[in-house]
Amino acid sequence: MTISGIIAAIVIGAIIGALGRLVLPGRQPIGVLLTIGIGIVAALIGTAIAQKVGVATTDGIDWIELVFQIGLAAIGVGAVAAFKRRGAGTR
Repeated sequence: MTISGIIAAIVIGAIIGALGRLVLPGRQPIGVLLTIGIGIVAALIGTAIAQKVGVATTDGIDWIELVFQIGLAAIGVGAVAAFKRRGAGTR
C-alpha cells in the first residue's frame, strides 16, 4: 500500500467513524484515535460486505456501501463505548 493509500484510509476512516458516532444517541466515552480505528475497520469490512452482496462499484459515491460502512461504524463505536462504560463501573 502506498503512502497516499494509507493517508486516504485514515481520512476515510475518520469520516466513517465520526458519522457512525453521530448516528448513536448520547455521548460515547472513547477517544478520537479509537473512533478513527473503528472507522477504518468499518470501512474495510463494509466494502467487503457490499461487494459480497453484489453492490457494483461506480465512479461516484456508492451510497449502499456507505450505509454499510456507517452502520458497522455505529455498531463498533456502540460496542466499544459499552465495553468502556462497563469497565469503568467496576473500579
